[in-house]
Amino acid sequence: MGIVKALTTALGGSLADQWLEVIEAGDMGDQTVFSSGVKIRKGSNTRGTDNTVSDGSVIHVYPNQFMILVDGGKVIDYTGEPGYFTVKNSSLPSLFNGQFEEALKESFDRVRYGGKTPTAQKVFFINLQEIKGVKFGTPNPINYFDQFYNAELFLRAHGTYSFKVTDPLLFFAEVIPRNAVSVEVDDINSQYLSEFLEALQSSINQMSADGIRISYVSSKGRELGQYMSDVLDEQWKARRGMAIQSVGIASITYDEESKDLIHMRNQGAMLGDPSVREGYVQGAAARGMEAAGGNSAGSMSGYLGMGMGMNVGGGILGAASSANLQQMKINQEQQAGNNTPSGTQATAGWTCSCGSVNTGNFCPQCGNKKPAGPWKCECGESNTGNFCSQCGKPKP
Repeated sequence: MGIVKALTTALGGSLADQWLEVIEAGDMGDQTVFSSGVKIRKGSNTRGTDNTVSDGSVIHVYPNQFMILVDGGKVIDYTGEPGYFTVKNSSLPSLFNGQFEEALKESFDRVRYGGKTPTAQKVFFINLQEIKGVKFGTPNPINYFDQFYNAELFLRAHGTYSFKVTDPLLFFAEVIPRNAVSVEVDDINSQYLSEFLEALQSSINQMSADGIRISYVSSKGRELGQYMSDVLDEQWKARRGMAIQSVGIASITYDEESKDLIHMRNQGAMLGDPSVREGYVQGAAARGMEAAGGNSAGSMSGYLGMGMGMNVGGGILGAASSANLQQMKINQEQQAGNNTPSGTQATAGWTCSCGSVNTGNFCPQCGNKKPAGPWKCECGESNTGNFCSQCGKPKP
């Protein structure tokens, strides 16, 4: 028993009238991975059963469908080509590979005596379209070492992925439940979700090893899909005849500890800018004055209290503000030095023992003189004292 190509010169109802039965796939939506064939036309054989494909009947295969003909539990023929195919009990398997070329012959030899266990002839269809919108979510946080934050962070990811059937015969034998009439993607997703999430963990860890910042993960759907394909190819493609096509991250959330670490790192990076620090100092002073003006005991009492507090903390705020201004000045001078023409020497800053950062020869805070820099002796030794530590010659 097998199939042969039917003439396609006539289409529609006129073509269907030429055969006893016309069989097509049942309802096959974009989330349907498997469907049994249904008879859309019955001929004069009114006593026939639904489990029998009459000799001379035609099977209509639409684009992106793979048809499998089964007899007594054996896969006896198939086609990956769209068109009309006539069932001939006297013919050998035709094996119309379609887009799969010769790749299916090995799988056919492996599953032709396996698959399901029907008691009569049946027609099945596999959806060859990319199955999109399969939902996933990580029940537990996934660890992610971020090189930018230099910390082990933990995230949860939610989104969707898509897959495609790459070997319909293998997919039919290994994935489709026995005696199933129609299979939606949600019917099998729970079976393989744990494997998907395990691969997702490995893929995200690989992204971490490649130096991708954690905040960029949600925008790396295409790259993540490639990571997933690399991880799952052997397990899914070779064993089950399907492969991951893409992974879309809809949202990423962090646990509380990771949020605190990220916030602390970002705050530290901002406060490393002297202009931001100075704004923080000025804002603190302004908030103090505002709080004093709103004192329930009277604004004058509040300002007196603020004056007493300023005697204690004013020196700290003043020193901080002075250091910020000095650093801002140094940054400006360094920026100007970077823009000076070639051959021009920019003035470098120095830090006094009192903590003040200066650019002149004397500290404006305590009056200390700028320390002398190292000098090089004729013998080549670098020194900081008045005599060379190597040959004893005096500093020039």
